[in-house]
Amino acid sequence: MSPTLRLWISPNVCSLGPHILVNESSLPFSLIEIDVIKSGFPSEYAHINPKKRVPILELDDQVITEGTAIMTAIAQLASEKRLLGKTDLEVVRTYEWLNWISGTLHAQAFGGLFRPARFVNDEGLFDIVRERSKQTIHDCYTYINGKLEGKNWLVGDGFTAADAFVLIFYRWGVQVGFGMENDYPNFTRLVGALEERPSVKAALDREGLQPLFHGSGKSSI
Repeated sequence: MSPTLRLWISPNVCSLGPHILVNESSLPFSLIEIDVIKSGFPSEYAHINPKKRVPILELDDQVITEGTAIMTAIAQLASEKRLLGKTDLEVVRTYEWLNWISGTLHAQAFGGLFRPARFVNDEGLFDIVRERSKQTIHDCYTYINGKLEGKNWLVGDGFTAADAFVLIFYRWGVQVGFGMENDYPNFTRLVGALEERPSVKAALDREGLQPLFHGSGKSSI
C-alpha cells in the first residue's frame, strides 16, 4: 500500500525544491499551502513543526522537517527514479550540493540579505550585512556557474534533487536584481532546462509563479 504523503509548502520559498521532487516521484500526495511570506507561519500549526518553517512532510504518522531530509524521504520512496543520483558517488555528490545550498547559499547568503537581524542586533549594521550577503550570493552563483561548465546537470548526466533545490535561488537572484543571464550563463542554461520538465511546470503553476523563460532564452520577469 502506498504511504500517505502530505507536503506543506509556501509559494516562492525553499519548499519549491521538495514540491518539484515529489512531482518527479509520481507518488500520490496532497499539498497544504500556507503563505509564510505574507503572514508568517500560522501559530495554530506550531504543534506540527515547532520550528515554524516549511517545508514539512507528513509521511503516514511521521512528521519530517528540513528540505534535505524531506527530499531524501521522497527519493527513497521512489528509488527507481534515482532522484539522488545513479551511483553511490553521485548520491554523495548530491548531498554535497544539498548541504552547501542549504547552509551557505540559503541560510548564510540569502539569510543575511533578507533577515540581517539574525546576524546582528544593531539596526545600523543591517545594510553592511546585506551588502556582504550580496557578495556571498555572487560568490555562490559564480561557483555554481563554474561547476556547470560543460555539464547539463549539477550531478552526473541527469536530473537530481540538487537541481530541483537550486531553482528557487536562481529565481530569488532575478527578483533582487542580479544579472543572472549575463553573469551566470551556465546556471541560466540549467534553469531553462528545468523549466522544460513537467514536474517544474506543474510546481510553478500550482504555486502561482511565472516561469522565467518561455523558449526565447530571455527572462520573463
